[in-house]
Amino acid sequence: MNLKDRYINRDLSWLQFNERVLQEAADESVPLIERLRFLGIFSNNLDEFFRVRYAGIKRIEKEGKSKVDLLGGYQANELLQEITEVVIRHQSESLDILADIQEQLKTHHINVIDVSDINNEQSEFIKDYFLQKVSPALVTIMIDELEEMPKLKDSRAYLAVRMIHQEGKEKKKRFVLIEIPKQVDRFVVLPSVGNEKYVLLLDDLIRFNLDVIFNIFDYRELSAHMIKITRDAQLDLEGDLSKSYVEQLMESVKDRVDGDPVRFVYDKNIGEDTLNYLLGKMEIDDDDSIIPGGRYHNRRDYMKFPDLGAKHLLYDKIQPLPFSGVQFKGSLLKEIKSRDYLLYAPYQTFSYTVKFLREAALDPKVKSISITIYRLAEVSHIASSLINAAKNGKKVTVSIELKARFDEANNIKYSDVMQREGINLIFGVTGLKVHAKACVIDRLEGNRISQYGFISTGNFNENTAKLYTDYTLFTSHKGILKDVTKMFEFFEVNYKVHRYGHVIVSPHYTRKRFYKLIDQEISNKKAGKSAGMRLKMNSLSDHGMIDKLYEASQAGVNIKLVVRGICCLIPGVKGMSENIEAISIVDKFLEHPRLYIFENGGDKEYYISSADLMTRNLDKRVELTCPVYDPELQQELDDTFEISWKDNVKARDLSSANQASYRQNDESPIRSQFAIYEYYKEKLEAEQNA
Repeated sequence: MNLKDRYINRDLSWLQFNERVLQEAADESVPLIERLRFLGIFSNNLDEFFRVRYAGIKRIEKEGKSKVDLLGGYQANELLQEITEVVIRHQSESLDILADIQEQLKTHHINVIDVSDINNEQSEFIKDYFLQKVSPALVTIMIDELEEMPKLKDSRAYLAVRMIHQEGKEKKKRFVLIEIPKQVDRFVVLPSVGNEKYVLLLDDLIRFNLDVIFNIFDYRELSAHMIKITRDAQLDLEGDLSKSYVEQLMESVKDRVDGDPVRFVYDKNIGEDTLNYLLGKMEIDDDDSIIPGGRYHNRRDYMKFPDLGAKHLLYDKIQPLPFSGVQFKGSLLKEIKSRDYLLYAPYQTFSYTVKFLREAALDPKVKSISITIYRLAEVSHIASSLINAAKNGKKVTVSIELKARFDEANNIKYSDVMQREGINLIFGVTGLKVHAKACVIDRLEGNRISQYGFISTGNFNENTAKLYTDYTLFTSHKGILKDVTKMFEFFEVNYKVHRYGHVIVSPHYTRKRFYKLIDQEISNKKAGKSAGMRLKMNSLSDHGMIDKLYEASQAGVNIKLVVRGICCLIPGVKGMSENIEAISIVDKFLEHPRLYIFENGGDKEYYISSADLMTRNLDKRVELTCPVYDPELQQELDDTFEISWKDNVKARDLSSANQASYRQNDESPIRSQFAIYEYYKEKLEAEQNA
């Protein structure tokens, strides 16, 4: 069978996911400012895609390697071309959506204006704002005066200015680049007039003041159009033995500015002479992705579009719920000693995670804390609690992943602070990212050590915990925490591969164990026993795992998949995957948990995990998959999965050709994210009233 008929290409599937994000921006039922923010997410996703995935395919093409199997049946140049075509179509759609949203905002007295709309009163405010806040931060480069084009910063927006001025009897062209400063808010809120509110993009504010910037020139004509270049974000760790790993990584992060260009986006109304001059000066050719765009780039900034006091144009904020019977003023460790708790953020409050660490930091009986860190919040209560614990004499061990993409600098900053406070830092494992999410503490109770801990599907990050859905299991289960302790021992002694009695750890065991779990379902089905799988994850791209799921489908095993992002498996194909159904949910929150439920002949097995079913998670990272044993928590996992599965408002059918078609369903509307919050709210009220 042709590879293209068996698997969807990973990168094209990712673009289909980003199309689902764009659908949220187009959805009339989504509040208007939230729609703008989805446009920002769409744009930010695309930037990262080009910096990482597109850049990787370009490297394959330049090296002249085939790698057709890796690319799902595509040649590299063929795939690059198709990606560019899809992106151009999505960009065009996004511009139409933006124009529609801005028109609708006017009906709510919010006006996003451009230079042609500015009146005299606004003009005075804008000129003063420019002189006070923008001009000191402005970088203006006369590029035609330079023999060599300066390196444009990755994903930074520039105004490309063409100036025509008189020199004697001749008209002369000059080309200038103005860097849009990041330290100034992109959206400038102008003084209101009555009920009418006005917003001007910083780019247009600069355009309006071009005469101030170029007042030393006797120009006849000025035009300014936006451009942006995206560079390869691959880190180059050079292996210099004279430098520490952290020094090499920090230098590599700084050197991203020199990465090869992989995408050039320009205002489609730019003059042909200006465009050709820039392409020539930057040595960009047809092999690069050259994307005509609109007047404004870096629309990722719309993620921070001001709310202007218009709360009715935003989603209502939910109040995260507590665990039933657990008081914040009491001891969380005492509660965990008696039973396991399952936190499902943001429906339930992430504050329990911080409370756990704060309590451990203060408790004199707690002797040590070990935790993995992947992405910390910019201002992290998690980090503060760990530092507090170290100050109180606890032995604190932190495995911090310095190569968490685009968070490297932030993690390096925190690692420096923690190291100075006496925390024992482990910088991952050679050749492997540590993506596992776990914490374990040792507490002296009587004359013996008891362990408490938590295992999660998401990062220990207070900011993303408000936006991402994730499970966290709080437990004092001896076997599970003994296994987690072994994982931390592996971080420090990499050559020793441990055996685990309960958890599943990548890269040594996850693939084999998951194959075995799937094989068990196949055997049970053939034996007439109860068989089936319900799997929820971010991405499914590993061909070996997909083949195993196809094998299970062909044996008659019913498989339900909820996959938010990349899904290279093709469901519902007769003779290959007719027993597999797959949906994707994109909504208010970012679906982030990994949940794996196996029927196991009626004795169901439940796992939460940091690992998606991707090759990198199975074979190239340290990942942790943890069983959930408590029957009450298993019921919660059953219930919340089924609520997601019944979604007929925000679920897309992944068996459709473009993976972006809404699921067809004539039943009463079920919007799973809202329904799950109501599920926990009703459960809490019932327990409190019992």
